[in-house]
Amino acid sequence: MQIRELSKHAAVPAKTIRYYEEIGLLPPPPRQPNGYRRYSETDIERLKLVAGARRLDFSLEEIKELLDLRDRRVAPCQVLLDLLDKKAEEISTRIAELRQLERTLQELHTIGKTFPIDDVEGKHCVCHLVSTGLPGPVADDAGAQPRIGE
Repeated sequence: MQIRELSKHAAVPAKTIRYYEEIGLLPPPPRQPNGYRRYSETDIERLKLVAGARRLDFSLEEIKELLDLRDRRVAPCQVLLDLLDKKAEEISTRIAELRQLERTLQELHTIGKTFPIDDVEGKHCVCHLVSTGLPGPVADDAGAQPRIGE
């Protein structure tokens, strides 16, 4: 089958399939005489695993680890179980952080409504609260979200 068919079977865009080949998640497929890629059922299954793991927010490195184990004929089941547990813990932590952020935003909004809304300089209004560092998460220069209270 050609890339268009593989894309339909696995619900993954052709551009993404080419990228996965480029970074080694999918092996380079054999080529037909006309230069088109030729995929097999094995490629469909591998791509579905990659796509499923991405939907679960696994990193490309984590997926590569799972695939490398399979390629060496080692069952990746325990590694996958460990990754699932780790990912669930990360999500739980993130949910707690988001709940705290929500409380901080609501608090800011409540306090901010007591300030004037015509302060162009931002020295005596809600802008002042935001700019003076009310406790809460602040994105660093790299865009990372530190934990609440840091």
